[in-house]
Amino acid sequence: MKIALAQFDCGSEGELVKSFATVGNFVDEAAELGAELTIFPELSLHGYALEGSPLTASDSRLTGLSREGMDVLVGFREDGGIRQYNAAGYYTGGATHHVHRKLYLPNYLVWEERKRASPGQSMQAFDTRFGRMAVLICNDAWQQVLPWLAAQDGAEVMLIPANSAAEFGPESLDVIEYWDQLLSVVARMHQSWVVFVNRVGDEDGTRFWGGSRVIDPSGQVTAQAPFWHPSLLVADIDIQETRRRRHAIPLLAEARLGLIKREVQRLIREGGDA
Repeated sequence: MKIALAQFDCGSEGELVKSFATVGNFVDEAAELGAELTIFPELSLHGYALEGSPLTASDSRLTGLSREGMDVLVGFREDGGIRQYNAAGYYTGGATHHVHRKLYLPNYLVWEERKRASPGQSMQAFDTRFGRMAVLICNDAWQQVLPWLAAQDGAEVMLIPANSAAEFGPESLDVIEYWDQLLSVVARMHQSWVVFVNRVGDEDGTRFWGGSRVIDPSGQVTAQAPFWHPSLLVADIDIQETRRRRHAIPLLAEARLGLIKREVQRLIREGGDA
């Protein structure tokens, strides 16, 4: 399959009309380049400050981004009724196919996502016409259990839209280096393709660094966008490589799900976060 990674300064002005036009133009360009799936950063349409009106996942402007031969993963502020979510929707054939709501909302240092959104309550892989995939929004990928769960649920490709900033917190925290190592480990240990799509630009004094990339199931970067600058990166993914690697080195075969369940229940009983 051929995918397109649309790295841009998304939604920084909170203007949905402009945001939809920008995203639509990227989809058109990706289609011209032969891509079959276009992936956008976290909160592609609203920006990190979550400005502008929230959208229902079935909004015709969202479903209309996909078209014949082109699937789309796009991030937005979801209207969930009494709650709002940091969501990413997978759209195919003019319809909503899957919605992932960000599970782990950072609420430390400069990040205060809990003031703007509620956390999602489930993480499920889903089938596409290309293969089985899962979505992890930014900080979700930093929680080691979630990529493991996605892989155990059969995900062959992990899509990671992000709004990652380069400068925050202690000086010793090199965010770009953290992501470099994290993405490689996720791909290698879970024997899956990893597609990381990060935004660029500045918003409210925060600078986003880009560096979107594709990593194969051995942990090697096969394609990468530039740092700091907008880019549309088109790359090929051979999903069969996931299956070949998992067959050759069955790291995931013995999950011991019952053991995990018992130990998690014990931790909850002992005062852990349920």
